[in-house]
Amino acid sequence: MKLQFLALLGVASVAFAGCGTMATNASPPVATTASAPAVTRTAAGAYCKQTGGEVVIRRPVYGSNSSNLLFLAGDRPFCQYTSKKDGSRIHILLETLYTTKPSLAALAYILKPAVGSCGGNPASCYCTLLGGSDQFGGDSGAGGGWYNKNSVDQTLEACIFPDMSSIDSWGLTYHANGIIRGINLQKVMRYKYPG
Repeated sequence: MKLQFLALLGVASVAFAGCGTMATNASPPVATTASAPAVTRTAAGAYCKQTGGEVVIRRPVYGSNSSNLLFLAGDRPFCQYTSKKDGSRIHILLETLYTTKPSLAALAYILKPAVGSCGGNPASCYCTLLGGSDQFGGDSGAGGGWYNKNSVDQTLEACIFPDMSSIDSWGLTYHANGIIRGINLQKVMRYKYPG
């Protein structure tokens, strides 16, 4: 099944590699939480809280490796789970948590493909190997991510996949290495893997 997941990621990566040159008969990308109906966002937020999480609104920011933050357009709600045992945290995009359909982020978490050889930032590298990205500004060193000044993790590295599903890169990487951060998301995601 892991090979099927990797093949699915390869197809998704190829489909999005054309930098906006998708075929005219291609399906539109999955709607993000920002464009989802308010009723769905409210239900997803309530579900996050019901399962022990906290809804945290995060804004995309560029230049987090300096004191000159550049706030980008939009924001996204993440569900943050914090372990009462060790204080570790994991973040998942509210829509990714709440959907009952498969997403690339959910499959990456559930199937735990091998991390492989990654230098530098292993979480960012692993995200990239899975076909996602958590890079703001590429390899420029400027840094960036999903920002919330009131959070312990002010700037979150969230791995975003071509289907717009997202989960935090470090939580994903730790889980692939057998370490649960925050909560085991398989127990709270509404999508249930059939295997």
